[in-house]
Amino acid sequence: MAVPLIYNLRSIGVRWASTSVAVLGIGGAVAVFVAVLSLAHGFEATLVESGSPRNALIRRAGSSSEMESVVLLDQARVVADAPQVARDRRGRPLVSMEVVAIGAFRHRASRSEALAQVRGVSEDALAVRDNLRMAQGRFLTPGLSELVVGKNAEQMYEGFSLGDTPAFGGRTWKVVGILDAGNSAFDSEVWADARILNQTFKRPEHIFQSVTVRLSDPADLPAFEKALKADPRLTVQVDREDLYYAKQSRVVSTMIRVLGYLVAVVMGVGALFAALNTLYSALAARVREMATLRAIGFSPRAVVLSWLFEALSIALLGGLLGDLLVIPLNGVTTSTINWQTFSQLAFAFRVTPALLLQGLGFALLMGFLGGLPPALRAARIPVAAALREL
Repeated sequence: MAVPLIYNLRSIGVRWASTSVAVLGIGGAVAVFVAVLSLAHGFEATLVESGSPRNALIRRAGSSSEMESVVLLDQARVVADAPQVARDRRGRPLVSMEVVAIGAFRHRASRSEALAQVRGVSEDALAVRDNLRMAQGRFLTPGLSELVVGKNAEQMYEGFSLGDTPAFGGRTWKVVGILDAGNSAFDSEVWADARILNQTFKRPEHIFQSVTVRLSDPADLPAFEKALKADPRLTVQVDREDLYYAKQSRVVSTMIRVLGYLVAVVMGVGALFAALNTLYSALAARVREMATLRAIGFSPRAVVLSWLFEALSIALLGGLLGDLLVIPLNGVTTSTINWQTFSQLAFAFRVTPALLLQGLGFALLMGFLGGLPPALRAARIPVAAALREL
C-alpha cells in the first residue's frame, strides 16, 4: 500500500522554511547550469547560422580555417566554371572570392582596443548568401574604400556607424551600409572590397583565402567536390558552408560547456548538501511520524518511495525556479573571442525548451541523490523504539 501523495505535499507546505532553503539552493545551481549551456548554444548557433547548406566553401587543402588558406585567382576561376555552380539571370556564376584580416578597433564598452574580423568580399557576396540583407544604407561599390558593417560590429566598435569614416591599415574608409546577417557571425564583421583590402594590407591582388559558391542544388555537393579534387590544377578542400562554421564553433563552445559543467557541478554539490541537510533534519523531527506510518501498515518500500517523492517534489520546485530565473537571459547579447579567428564575436544567450528540460533533469538528479539516503534511513527505523518516544 502506497503512502498518499497528499501527505507529502502537505508536509512540504508545513515545513516551508526548511523547504525554501533546499529549493533556493537547487534553483541557483539549475540557473547557472542552464545559463552556461544557453551561452554555449548561442555561440554555436551564431556560427552555424552563418552558413547555408546550399553553399560550399573552398579552401586550400589541409587548412583548418580561412586564416590559414590561400586560393589563387586562377584556381578561383576554375571553381567558378564548375557545372554545379548556380548562375544569376545574366549567366554569371554566383561566386564570392574572399580574404580575411584582423583589425584593432576601439571597443565601446571596454574603451580599449579589440580585434575584429575584416572580410574582403566580391560584389556578389550578398547574392551568394541570400539570407543576408542591408539594414541601412547600401552595399559597397567594388574598387572604392567603402565598408559594410555588421549590426553587432556597429554597436561594439566606435566610429563604425553609417556615414562614419574610420581609418585603419593606413587608409581612410567610409561606412556606406549596415548589414543584418540574421544574428550570425557576419553581424560581427566589417566588410570591404577584397581587392582594396589586399592592397591595404600589402597582399598580392591575385591571392584570396576562400571561395564561397552557391550550388544549383544542395545535393550537387558530392559531385562538385569530386570534380574539384579530380582537377589537377586544384589542391583544395570543399566543405558545406554550415558544416564548416559548425566545426569552427567547437573549440569555444566546448570550452564554455566544460567550464559550465564544472561550475554547475560545484554549485550542485552545494545544493545537494543543502538538500541532504534539510531532509535529514526533517527526518530527525519526523522519526515518530515515519514509525506511525509503519505501524499502521505501510511497508518500508512505501516509506522510501514516499520520502523520495517528497525530495523530488522539492527538487522540481527548485528546477522550475532556476528555469524561471534564466528565461530573461534569452536573447541577451554578449561577446567573446573566437579562438579560430582571434576576433570578437557577438552572440546571444539562447534558452531553448530542450535546455530548460535539461535543467529540470539536473534538479531531479540532485533531488534523487539528496533524498535517497534519508529515505533509506527512514525505512530502517525500528518501529517499536520510535513509538516509545511518543
